Amino acid sequence: MGSKNKLKRFKENESFKNVYQPSRSDLTEGQFTFKGKWREEVFKNQNPIVLELGCGKGEYTVNLAKRNPSKNFIGIDIKGARFWRGAKTAIEEHLDNVSFLRIQIELIQHAFSENEIDEIWITFPDPQIKYKRTKHRLTNSSFLQQYKQILKPDGIMHLKTDSEFMHGYTLGLLHGAGHEVLYANHNVYKLEGSPEEVTAIQTFYEAQYLEQDKAITYIRFKIN
Repeated sequence: MGSKNKLKRFKENESFKNVYQPSRSDLTEGQFTFKGKWREEVFKNQNPIVLELGCGKGEYTVNLAKRNPSKNFIGIDIKGARFWRGAKTAIEEHLDNVSFLRIQIELIQHAFSENEIDEIWITFPDPQIKYKRTKHRLTNSSFLQQYKQILKPDGIMHLKTDSEFMHGYTLGLLHGAGHEVLYANHNVYKLEGSPEEVTAIQTFYEAQYLEQDKAITYIRFKIN
């Protein structure tokens, strides 16, 4: 994407009523006013809140929102030029249960209060295979503890990925730490009984992976 196009999207994001872009200092200094108030001030209802971390273009966030009008969805990514597409689609289709938040995932505790979130989806994250980059894996122990802080006690986590490595790494970590694995499947499109919300929504890249006959894996779990 050209820099001109990026700038145009950044500018448009600023005008979108469903996009929130707090600065790092706003978050870390407690100046982000929507923390703990997403239901009341953003969505104007008391429905469950679901996050998608590393939402990319926002395809999954938007499609989950369409399928679940009685839940609120927030796509989170640091790349605003990417989720511009999802934010624009949500506005065009009058989806009031969708918002987008431009922050780094490691600052998530500064954007949401304890027990504010009901579910978290992690879809097709970078597996960070190099050993030294373990700290950036979105399902490492440190991130899981951050998610636990903002999730309700019975909150659900979802991991959908095309990376067998990420799937295996996460399953091993969950079992090793005594977390509760509710469902695990290393090829959701080939095995019967896969949850519908996992197979009914496909991102642009996921469709390409499927054309290449690449297995898509899925884990649903609770953090203990």
